[in-house]
Amino acid sequence: MSDQYGSPEPRTIRDATVDVLRGLGLTTVFANPGSTEVPFLTDLPTDLRFVLALHEGSVVGMATGWAVARDRPALVQLHTTAGLGNAVGALATARVNRAPLVVLVGQQDRRHLDLEPFLTGRLRDLAGSYPVRVEEPVTAQEVPAAVARAHHTAADARGPALVIVPMDDWSEPCDEERVHAAAGTVVRAQEADSSRLAGVAGLLDTAENPALVAGAGTDTEEGWAALTALAEHLGARVFQESFGARAGFPQDHPLYAGVLPADRPGLRDAFADHDVVLAAGAPVFRQYPYTSGPLVPAGTRVALLTDDPEEAYRSPVETAVVAPVASAVRGILERTARRTGPPRTRGGESSPAPPGENEPLSPSHVLAALAQRASPETVFVEETPSSRPEMHRLIPARRPLGFVSAAMGGLGFALPAATGIRMADPERPVIAVVGDGSSMYAVQALWSAARYSAGVLFVVLSNGGYAVMDRLAEQQGGTPSWPSFPDVSVAGVARELGCPAHCVDTYAGLVTELDEAVPHLEQRQQPLVLSVTVDAQGVFRP
Repeated sequence: MSDQYGSPEPRTIRDATVDVLRGLGLTTVFANPGSTEVPFLTDLPTDLRFVLALHEGSVVGMATGWAVARDRPALVQLHTTAGLGNAVGALATARVNRAPLVVLVGQQDRRHLDLEPFLTGRLRDLAGSYPVRVEEPVTAQEVPAAVARAHHTAADARGPALVIVPMDDWSEPCDEERVHAAAGTVVRAQEADSSRLAGVAGLLDTAENPALVAGAGTDTEEGWAALTALAEHLGARVFQESFGARAGFPQDHPLYAGVLPADRPGLRDAFADHDVVLAAGAPVFRQYPYTSGPLVPAGTRVALLTDDPEEAYRSPVETAVVAPVASAVRGILERTARRTGPPRTRGGESSPAPPGENEPLSPSHVLAALAQRASPETVFVEETPSSRPEMHRLIPARRPLGFVSAAMGGLGFALPAATGIRMADPERPVIAVVGDGSSMYAVQALWSAARYSAGVLFVVLSNGGYAVMDRLAEQQGGTPSWPSFPDVSVAGVARELGCPAHCVDTYAGLVTELDEAVPHLEQRQQPLVLSVTVDAQGVFRP
């Protein structure tokens, strides 16, 4: 680039940082721009792609889907206090879902920060402990290396890493002698030290009836293959972690035993016949309501394989091994004796009969109809708390990335995440199953889905209220203090955001819409919202 007299313009910190981003493969920027980001975002080089979302929660949600689908960090830019504050819930979800993100956060001009001018952000601690790293470069020359360090940490710790950059830093001349260096490439071990697996292997060999627990940490082709081989080698039932972000085992396999209960009595019942339990890439054990007593029956011994040190430290297990999980599972298989015996078979799940002529649609009717039509390659993104148990029962994950949800439990994930997944992996069909209440937390993501031709099928189960909250209130012996909202039209909002939408209130109409849309999802360029009216009483009762 040259100035008006033909002389080369000095290389800036922005130029140096863009080179770092290129080298790291961070060339898609998910953002909702603000004034403190203008110096970076204006006139982006043509090889950097800007992806706009209309709220920061959707920005981070789309980037989370992108990172999960591609299994590598995605790049986000947020606008000082307002942007980072709006995104904190989504960043928490990214951390618990273990999605690697590099997050640039804009800050006011460094030259008068001490006076706290308008839009100054108190940013370092705003997201609490959810970032895996927070970089706040002391000088502009540190920015490129800070971005590289954030990338490496996000990839290793599997979460969002923040870099706070004052707006004037981008235009600072790059002093090549003062720009700090960071590792260009970090090579990560892919194999576990097999000698450290002997204790876990020995534990399994002593078991009369071992069980396995799969989690999001084995939701890769390699992880599924390794855990399937170990389960068949041991003849062991495989449970899915509760409230998991992803499915860690093929849920149509004869040894699949279903999703673990999220309460202690339920866990003890599930493990009643098992003397050894090995969790692979899953927490030990995720709970929701507090209930008394031990997690597992007396005498049941528990071990853990994980690549997350924090998960290892907090888990009440006999032995925890921190290592690449798929490799560790293979090492366990090599060190354990094969068990002979009759294979276990899992009974098929019965689908509900279609509703009668005057019978309202239930979520089960919708989920069963989807299950009958969706291909094994379909990615199902879930955010329907009142219907999640039925979704697990009726729609098994048959391929890695077949099921994706927000392990954090916060709403506003599915619409942007499904959009990001489809953008990152346009070869796979994507169906998001969302409650109408959940959809309102990030409904603006539908604009981005339409704008960027993300051909997701969004199936909104519309019961006109917060059904799971109503059931919880009833469980407490009371009545809800909050109103329902049957007057809210998700389809109407979607259409105003440029996303095609149809309303469905009969089984015949549902079948017609699904038969038209589902077979063509792989080729679909345009998103579609199906707002399906379902009976509020026909939902999960906790």
